[in-house]
Parts: sequence; structure tokens; C-alpha cells
Amino acid sequence: MNEKEKAPKSRQSLPRGTYQKRYYKKRTPVQEYSGTLPERRMRSYVPQQQKENKRASVKIIPLGGLNEIGKNMTVFECSNDMFILDCGLSFPDSEMLGVDIVIPDFAYVERNRDKIRGIVITHGHEDHIGGLVYLLKKVNVPVYATKLTIGLIEGKLKEQGLYGTVKLNVVEPRKTVKMGCMAVEFIKVNHSIPDAVGMAIHTPAGVIIHTGDFKIDYTPIDGKIIDLARFGELGNKGVLALMSESTNAERSGYTHSEKTVGESFDKLFQQAEGKRIIIATFSSNIHRVQQIINSAVKYNRKVVTFGRSMVNVINIATELGYLNIPDGTLIDIELMDNYNSEDIVLITTGSQGEPMSALTRMAMNDHHKVVITPMDFIIISAKPIPGNEKYVTKVVNELMKSGAEVIYEDMYEVHVSGHACQEELKLMIALTKPKFFIPVHGEYKHLKKHSELALQMGIPEENIIIAEIGNVIETDGNKMSIVSQVPAGRTLVDGLGVGDVGSIVLRDRKHLAQDGIIIVVIGLNRNSNRISAGPDIISRGFVYVRESEELMKDAKKCLADILSRCTVAELREWNFLKNKMRDDLSDFFYEKTKRSPMILPIIMEI
Repeated sequence: MNEKEKAPKSRQSLPRGTYQKRYYKKRTPVQEYSGTLPERRMRSYVPQQQKENKRASVKIIPLGGLNEIGKNMTVFECSNDMFILDCGLSFPDSEMLGVDIVIPDFAYVERNRDKIRGIVITHGHEDHIGGLVYLLKKVNVPVYATKLTIGLIEGKLKEQGLYGTVKLNVVEPRKTVKMGCMAVEFIKVNHSIPDAVGMAIHTPAGVIIHTGDFKIDYTPIDGKIIDLARFGELGNKGVLALMSESTNAERSGYTHSEKTVGESFDKLFQQAEGKRIIIATFSSNIHRVQQIINSAVKYNRKVVTFGRSMVNVINIATELGYLNIPDGTLIDIELMDNYNSEDIVLITTGSQGEPMSALTRMAMNDHHKVVITPMDFIIISAKPIPGNEKYVTKVVNELMKSGAEVIYEDMYEVHVSGHACQEELKLMIALTKPKFFIPVHGEYKHLKKHSELALQMGIPEENIIIAEIGNVIETDGNKMSIVSQVPAGRTLVDGLGVGDVGSIVLRDRKHLAQDGIIIVVIGLNRNSNRISAGPDIISRGFVYVRESEELMKDAKKCLADILSRCTVAELREWNFLKNKMRDDLSDFFYEKTKRSPMILPIIMEI
């Protein structure tokens, strides 16, 4: 065979419409084939489709707000970019003795500080912004939020001496903020505070919607209805995952409109004719405050505000235009005595029975400006947070003992929730049509109930993820699962100390609170290695010494016997001596009283 015959045939010499696979092997990554021209064109798109399906993975890392109420915080991560959604606090439970507030553990965020592009905030409630100042002290990054929320954050930064050091950015609903390879779109929602938003997070893997706290109110006080159209538009385009709040997932139906509270106020103001009106509510519920002011103007009453947080929020909201207070309606607390009691409305904090709140101090006759009398008409316009019921009940009882008439939630519609009930939650799922569903913001029972609603709405069970704080939820747009865990938990704030109170300190505080403390003091002569003073016993929170002299005398005798049996070598070992005194004295007190006080031995060198 000559060289000419060995060479491949030219394209023109092949039968029309067919191709030799050997000839095109190096020109296409598709598996070798021969076929007609239309078939080849169709197959040539396969590699591009495969390339599009291999999108960058996105990680969702909740650091708070799951299996708990409060301290909401979530990290979104893609490639070398991260941003944080909300940074809130929660209040201590009965086991956290002496603790002021609880914030998320920032360890993972601090470790990745170079990747953080910013912090976005859904609204201005403490469970969403309360931990922000503590985080900004460690990681200084830009903050993005709506106008009122930024105003409330500014107030917190001023208190902590951080104002001017952090870049604060006001973002309007329907505007988008770039976060590296991700982008966050703000979407208007209704809640119990103005300027609340949900977030549409545009990522390489797809769109993730985070509702924030929301309700669907068709007659909001400010006239700005939740942007259902935008949620529906995103749903039609395709939503990868919906992260929806679960606080009211156990409550059927719809949440009532805030306007129903205004109607109740109107009736109660008529009923309270001739009496001073005192209304306790959340300081952040600006719409509620506006309705109180509207009723006060209608019935020719002056308004006085009590409570530090209430005064601060009203000042900020008025300055930014979120409260409309006619001139002369709001008067200074110092001028209150210049008016008749029946011409006054007091707006105060303390709706949760907080021990140091204005309403609690009024109930206990411990307020320097207000004394409760039978001529007071008191409205508690809030629902007790789970765990606070007994504190609220105590305040109501004390107010009634003073002769005042007290109105609270179960008697009239003086409070409505700011959170969506079941039908609203289902509507959000129906509008967004997510492929995956992640219930957030609630205890496990709330998350579980919300997941059941998602099942009813047709989301497959395998596409519903009930996560825990610290879980790393990863998705590439095709699948989503929990893949790992990062450091997460709680950091306790006690006074100026952040994180210096841990489980051991709480255990000791609980021990002290339950059984008290016994302090044992002895004086030891180092030269002679002999006990030269004591033992002396001091009791605090264990027994009243003057009524337990016999017990204390026997305890001293027990200690004297212990010390007399110690050898010279043992007396030199202070750690051994302290442990010996602690153990034997603990056994003695338990035998006599069936209690185990904390025993603190002190050896003084003489």
C-alpha cells in the first residue's frame, strides 16, 4: 500500500451526513461516536450542561436560633467569602444565676475573620441585634440594615464607645448588597417592629430565602404590606431553599392585625375615664406605641414615658420619622405632677415582670415618681415570654393589691403576635416553592411542627433539614445535607465580663444558692508547724449561727480532732490539709443536716 492510500480520507470523500470517529477524536470531549449531523450537534452541548451542574457549593452555618428562642445568628459561606445574618442575644434561664444576657459563641467567625464581607440584619429586636456590639469588638466589618434598624444599632454602638468605628449602611427593601460571590436582596415583611425585612440570598448554587421574623398583615399601621409579590416572583424563577421562622408554628390560622389592638385601646380609654392610664409594652413595638399615642390624642391626654429602653427607642423612632407625635402630646416626666391624673397616660417597660423594670418597681411601691392607687387603670399589652409567666403574675397580683384595675392579654385584645401562624407559614412555602426547606427560629417542637407543615405542602421529607447550632449545611444546588460541625454554643455575659462565666462557675453559684458556704480559717506557725489560731468557722447561707451554736461547736471540735491527728509532714502539705478538712467537715455536716454546703478552708501563715 502506497503512502497516499495510508492517509485518512478527506471529509469530502466520506458519505454525506456521516463522520469518522477517529477523525474527530481530538476535537470533542464527548465520547467517540459516528452519526448524523443533527445528532452530533445535540450531543455537543452535553459537556456544557455538565459544567453548569457543577456549581460552587454553599454552606449554611447556624450559630444560634435553633432549638432555642433568641440569639439568632447564621453564617453563609461560599468559596472564600462569608457573611453573617443577624447577631442577637437571649435572656438567661433560671439555671444561669447572676448572668445578664447570653450571646452566640463567635469562635468560628473569629477564626475566619478575613473571609467576612459584612453583616446583614433583618430587624431591630434584641434577639437579632443584641449580640452585635460584642461581635464588632472582635470583628470589625460593615453592617447593612434598614433605616430604623441602623438607628437602633447606632444607639448601642454609642453606649459601648464604638460609634464612628463601624461602617453602617442603610439599605432599602428590594435593594441588593454584594457579598463576594454572593448577593443579599432585602425584601419587605411585616413584624412587630417597623422596617423588618426578609432576605433573598443569591448564590452560585441557587437562591436561598431567609424570612427573618415575619407575619402577613394586610392592614399594617404604617401601610407598608409584606412584599408577597417579590416572594412569588422568586418562587416562579426557582428557589433552592427556604429558611422560615417557626415561632408560631404550633398556632393554627392567621395572626391578627396590629390594628385590632388599636381598636381595643379605644374601648379601654373610654372605660378608664376619670382614671390615670398606665400601659406596659415592649419598647421596640413602635406600632403599638403609635396607637397608644393616637388614643391619647383622641381623649385629650398627655403622654409620659418611663424606662430607659422605652425612652431611647421613642426618641430614635421620632427622630427618624417612624413615630408621629403631635406637638404638646409628649411631656417630660418632671412635669407630670402639673396635670391631673385622669389626663395622663404612662407608657412604660416591664411587661415581662422584669425585677428592675419600671412597672415592677411601681407594683412593689419602689418607684420614686409613681405610686399605684385605686385610681389607676393598668394595661399590660404583651404576652409573657415562656418562663416569665410567674413574674408577670406576681406583678399583676401586687398591682391589684394596691387597688388598681389591671387588664392583660386574656381579658381583651391588647396584644397580637408579630409572628406568622400556620396558614401564613404555608402561604410563604406556596409562594416560594422551595426545593429544600430549613425551619429556623424556635425550639425543637416548633421546628418539628413547621417541618410537618412543609410535608403537607408537598416538600419531600428527604428535602427537609432540622438542624442544630453548629451544623454545617452544604449544598451544590442539586443536593443539600449536614456535612460537619463547627464550634458553637453560648457565651455568658455577666456585668463587664464576657465569657468568663462558664459551667464550673454556674455550678458553684448553684451550689452556693442551694446549700450556702462554710469558711474555715486556721492559723499555722511555719516554724513550729503547729496550729496557733483557730479553727474558726464562718457560715453564709447555710445556717443562722446564733440559732445553731451547738452545731458550730461540734463542727469546731471535729476540726480540732482532725488537726490533732495530722503529722508534722501532713501539716507542711497545705493542699493535703485543706482537702482533709474539706472532706471530713463535709461528711460531718451532711450527717447532721443532710445538706452539703460549699466548704472553703483558709490557712493563714503566722
